[in-house]
Amino acid sequence: MDHQGEFRRAALELGIPDDEISRFSQHLRLAIGLSGGGDGSPVGHIGGLPRLPVGMKWPSTGGIPLPLLLSVDCGALPRVEGFDLPADGTLLFFVHQEMDFGTPRADPGQYARVVYVPDGTETAVAEPPNSACAGGRIDVCAELRADLPLWLEEGDEDEDWHEFWEDLEWDDMSPFQQQLARYIERELPHLDELRSLAHGLWSSGAYLVIGGYADDEATVGSITAKTLAEEECLSFLDEDMLRLASEWIPLANESRIYGECYTKFMIRHDDLAATRWDKTLTVTISDAP
Repeated sequence: MDHQGEFRRAALELGIPDDEISRFSQHLRLAIGLSGGGDGSPVGHIGGLPRLPVGMKWPSTGGIPLPLLLSVDCGALPRVEGFDLPADGTLLFFVHQEMDFGTPRADPGQYARVVYVPDGTETAVAEPPNSACAGGRIDVCAELRADLPLWLEEGDEDEDWHEFWEDLEWDDMSPFQQQLARYIERELPHLDELRSLAHGLWSSGAYLVIGGYADDEATVGSITAKTLAEEECLSFLDEDMLRLASEWIPLANESRIYGECYTKFMIRHDDLAATRWDKTLTVTISDAP
């Protein structure tokens, strides 16, 4: 389906200029929301037991088994322009969240694995090494959702990054932040209408999302810390931080759970296109006091 064309036609009907629609669309990404209890056919499951290639051992690190977070059938997912997921086969996401959170600067693959099982592979339901490796299974359905980079999203009182952007005085902004502010004011005067339209066409309150953007400052900051060679703390809305956030895409983006760990599997666009699953970086965050 031509999602960009659908969006353009709807925006033109609102009287928004075509060139502004094009500028906004450059930043708009469609993601795939996964949630249980939907009316559609299941496309995978959270928790439960994976089907692994016959003879393959349960993924582990140093003898520590990695629990299954998600199994998803790529062939059953809606197709999204610019998102190079495999056309078929199964993606399996394993992560030991406590270990991944406790060692944030570890090798990105140390306490997590992404396993791709091509269609036609002989598989069998794997026996878990222990009960912690396979939580209760929740079958999930898929629906599209609209995602924008953080600096274009509408925040709320719980999002510190939005308060930071709104409260900045012009003289306190860096030259790059001033450039962003001018771009929004001059090039996207109908931002509110375009943003509302996108979220109206493709809205999802899904617990787990594939694709889109990193959806919080902690994730973007962790990507920066794990990928930049310099040991420096970059402020949000820094040019390098936003560049990195644009280069990476969530393979599996678990929503924030207060008081618990939640994990995001991130991969660069070129590594996704080349199916270099070992290049996936995990960001595990905890809201526990």
